[in-house]
Order: sequence, then structure tokens, then C-alpha cells
Amino acid sequence: MKEIEITGIDSNFQREELKHFFGFKGGYLTELWQNIVHITSKNGFDSIGMATQSVLYGDSNLFASTSESNGNALMFVTTNRALKAINGSKFETPIALLDQIIPQLYHEAKEITGINQLNINFLYNALSSIDNALWLLYAAENSLSTFYDMIPFPYKSALSHQNKKIAIMFQIPYNMPISDIVKAAEEGYFVFKIKTGFPGSPEEMLRKDINRLTEIHQALNTKNTSQTPTGKLYYTMDANGRYPDKEMLFKYLDHARAIGAFEHILLYEEPFVEHNTENVSDMGILIAADESIHTEKDAYAKLNLGYGAFVLKGIAKTLSSTMKIANIAYQHQIPCICSDLTVNPILVEWNKNVAAAVAPFPGLEMGIIETNGDMNYKNWTAMKSRHPYPQAKWANAINGAFELDGHYFENGGGIFDVPSYYRNFFKQK
Repeated sequence: MKEIEITGIDSNFQREELKHFFGFKGGYLTELWQNIVHITSKNGFDSIGMATQSVLYGDSNLFASTSESNGNALMFVTTNRALKAINGSKFETPIALLDQIIPQLYHEAKEITGINQLNINFLYNALSSIDNALWLLYAAENSLSTFYDMIPFPYKSALSHQNKKIAIMFQIPYNMPISDIVKAAEEGYFVFKIKTGFPGSPEEMLRKDINRLTEIHQALNTKNTSQTPTGKLYYTMDANGRYPDKEMLFKYLDHARAIGAFEHILLYEEPFVEHNTENVSDMGILIAADESIHTEKDAYAKLNLGYGAFVLKGIAKTLSSTMKIANIAYQHQIPCICSDLTVNPILVEWNKNVAAAVAPFPGLEMGIIETNGDMNYKNWTAMKSRHPYPQAKWANAINGAFELDGHYFENGGGIFDVPSYYRNFFKQK
């Protein structure tokens, strides 16, 4: 592959308001900034990369310590510091370039935020727009036109599948009305992602989580679907690291058994606070690691603790780091799903490419992805109109899933076709 030299950088952002307070990790969002960068190379190529900023996901302590807007501003400053660091650099793959700059950037991100114990996910989120732009530049320089062509050799086996169908995890936040959940089931959704870890003390959290599961399961337990081999609807749970220990999670799972919900649980995402090192192989269900995996070392540590699935978040923690984690999952034959960050429609396609490329989820025999922007953004219709192929069959949910065809795989879901809307964010030079 060619050596690529970066000769120009630029950045911008767009604030997108949410329809309502969006709660997870014990906090609430009201807006999400769309971080957009422009990179040019010595050979005359250029690329535009995007990311949805989520300070609450990146570092919930930072989010709670300042205003929502200031937290977003700090992340945008971090992105620009990273752009400055790569300007003038030469690289062969984005992975190599990010590996080179992350240690120093992490130190600088701590200075920018004033938080010495900054969660490195904050930095990964700040780097995601740059990473996407680097991959598109890499593709342009090397005449690559599909997502599969773009994957470097060491990671090709891990991302070699072509799932023709991807189940959509329908997200259930803390305050979603039960009527909306029932409506989703009637519209064909068959995998439901339940946000656990309600705000409050651990005891309050558990009580609210249990009550919420009861009302959800009562509403869904008589529903069935033709999309799963068993005809059952399935649940995943995501506590975003709110549970202190296994003892408390066992109480939640015991309640799930008591009400008949346990057999519907596919997996439980990231239940524990990050410093928890308890072995989870005796939980009776798949426990999946998400935020706690930053590096390959973290992934191996989670495997040693009995974690049986990985949650990939290429749209939040960079495609570069995601390839590494997906490769470890492949080598150890554990399943992966792709989780959302309430991203914009074009970033949904970046996430969908990964969900299509990993091995099918056992028991469902298809990929799994979360996407919830349509239910959370106030201007989703306008945002969707900026998608290169907004009316394509594969760009829209059908009975709770995405159905992918040859057109999808030929153009990577449109990720290589950056709309003029986003190009217009940057002055022509």
C-alpha cells in the first residue's frame, strides 16, 4: 500500500437536538454534536469523516462535572488537537497512525479536560471522525471501493462474512412508554435492548431495573416473530457499567427467571463498573464487554474473566481499534454485536458494514446492530435525506431488520459517497 502524506486539515461541527431527554449511564442527553473533519493529502486526494460526539458515553464523570455544551466543546477541542498532531504525517494505514499518536494525545486530553483519570473512551470518541476520514483517504489513495477491500490483511478473516440480514436492537431507554415498545413489536422488531442502570443508589437502581423488566416482559411475552428460529422475541440489557458487583446482577437475573424473562435474554452488555474483576462465567448468560475494552490487552483480560461476547463500536471507538477487537473475538470464536451511539444515518452505515462482516450471532444466524437515531433526533428526517441512498431497501428497516443485497456490498452502504451537504461545511481552498 502507498505511503500517504497529510498536507491539510479542517474541522467543523453541527449541533443536533434530541426529541426528549435521552437517558443512560445514570445521566441524560439533550443534544449530540456531529463532529466533521476534512483531510487532504499530498497526492491531491481528500476525505471527510464524521462522528457523533457523546461525552456521556466517553466519560460519564466528565459529563456530570460540567455543562453538556462545555463537555462537547472539550471533545471538539480534543479532535482539533489530534488533527494538528497528524498534519504533515505520513502513514500506510490509519491503524498505524493512530497507534503512533494516541499515547501523547491521551496526555493532552487530560490537560484539556482537567481530569487526570479521564476515561480513554473520551479520546477514542474524539478521534472517530478523524479515523473515518483516514480510512476514506486510505481507500482513495489505494483505489479501494468496498468496505472489504479496505480491511488490511491481518483483520480480513475476522471481517470476511457477508450477513444478508442484520437484526436491529430496538432500544428501550428509561422513560419510553410501554405503548411505544408494543408498537415496535407490532412493526416487526424482535430484539429489544433494555437500558438498565437507572439513576440513583445501587439499591434504587436495582429496584427500578426490576420493575422496568417486569412491565416490559408483561407487554411482550405473548408476542412472537417469524424472524427467529424459536419464534421468540429476544432481549439484551445494557447497564453501561452501573452495577457494582455480581451479587446485585444475580438478583436482577433471579427476578428475570421468576417472571419468565430469562429465556428471552440473548446477552447482558457491560454490567459492571470498570474496575470490577469478578469472573462472570457462572452467570448463566452471555456477558458482553463494551466500554471496558479499549485495547487488545483489555480484550484478553475480559476473555480470562469469562466474558463471552464483545460489543463493537466502530462509530464511537474508531474503526481502527474495532478491527483489533473483532480479530481477537474471531480467534477465540466468540460472537460480536454492533452497538449504537445514537449516530447519524451515514454513520449507521459504517456500523452496519461491521455488523455485516462479523460472524452471524449464534441462534439468530444473522448480524445484530443497534440504531436508535430515528427515535431520538428531532431532525431525523432531514438527516436521513443527506444519506447517499435514503430510499434504498437496505437503508431502511424491514420487520425489525436490515436486508442487504449486492448493491449494498458493492458500495459499502454509501460510506464512500460523501454528500455535498457535508462538503459545504468547508471552504474551498
